Amino acid sequence: MELKDFIENFAAQFDETDAAEIQPDTNFKKLGEWSSLIALSIIAMVDEEYDVRVKGDDIRSAETIKDLYDIVRNRM
Repeated sequence: MELKDFIENFAAQFDETDAAEIQPDTNFKKLGEWSSLIALSIIAMVDEEYDVRVKGDDIRSAETIKDLYDIVRNRM
C-alpha cells in the first residue's frame, strides 16, 4: 500500500472537495465537506480496498490523512 494511492482513494470519497486539497498533512476533519457520512465511507473504503477494519475511534484519534494511513498500514 502506497500513501499516494491511499490519498487518491480517500479523496474519492469527497464529492465537492478538490482533490488537490487532500495531502498527507491535511487535517481531514477540518475539510468543509467532512461529516459522519464521509467517515462511514472512509471506513467502508478501507475495508474494501485494504481488507482492514477501522473504527470510529481510529478516525477520531487520527488528525491527518497520514495518521489514518499509518493506522491502516500497521494493521495490514
